[in-house]
Amino acid sequence: MEEFLKDTYFLDFHSPVYDEFCGNIVQNEDQTILAVHMYNLVRESFLYDPYHLDLRPSALVGSEIIRKGRRAWCVEKAIVLAACARKFNIPSRLGYAIVTNHIGVEKLTRYLRRPEIVFHGFVELYLNDKWVKCTPAFDSRICRISGVAPLEWNGKENSMFQEFDQGKKFMEYLQYYGTFNDVPVMLMNEEMKKYYPHLFEEEFNSKEFSFHHM
Repeated sequence: MEEFLKDTYFLDFHSPVYDEFCGNIVQNEDQTILAVHMYNLVRESFLYDPYHLDLRPSALVGSEIIRKGRRAWCVEKAIVLAACARKFNIPSRLGYAIVTNHIGVEKLTRYLRRPEIVFHGFVELYLNDKWVKCTPAFDSRICRISGVAPLEWNGKENSMFQEFDQGKKFMEYLQYYGTFNDVPVMLMNEEMKKYYPHLFEEEFNSKEFSFHHM
C-alpha cells in the first residue's frame, strides 16, 4: 500500500495548506467515518465548475487547487480528496472514465462538440480491507440548480452514479481508464486531444470558457 500513501508532486498533502483545509477533521475517528467527512468536505468546499479546464501540471497540484478558490472540476476535486485521504493515512488512488449524463454541462457540450465527458475523475479509498469508489464532483448547490439530489457516500459501498434527471437518468460510464497512484497528466492531455482536437488547435480563454493544456 505504500505507493498509495505517498506524498507526490500532485498529491502534496504535506503542504501546510491542507492543515487549514482539513482543520475540522478529527484524526482519531474511525477511518470510514473520517473518509465520509473528507468526501463531504471536498464535495461542498468547491462549486463544481467544468468551464475552466487546465491540464498543465502546475494547475493539477492539490495545494494549488485549494489555494485558487472555491471552484473546481471533477478532476481537481478528486485530486484534493485523494491527497487529504493520504494525509490521514488512508490509501487512495485516482480513477478516470469517459461518461455521459454529467450534470451541469449543457453549455459545456457545445464547447466540447460531443456529448462524452473525457477523463471524469473519481477516487478509490482503501477502507475495511477493500477499495471503495466515490465521486465528490457535484456539490449541493449545483445539484439544487439541476433539480437532483446530491450523491451521498457511506464509505462502505461504491457511490458513482450521480442522478442526472430526477431519478429517470443517471451518469453513464462508457469507458474506464483504470486507477493510478498519481495524476496521469500526459495520458489526460493525450486522450482529451483525441476526443477534442479543436481545444488544442484553437485558443479558449474567456470568462465563459477557458482551456489550457501542455
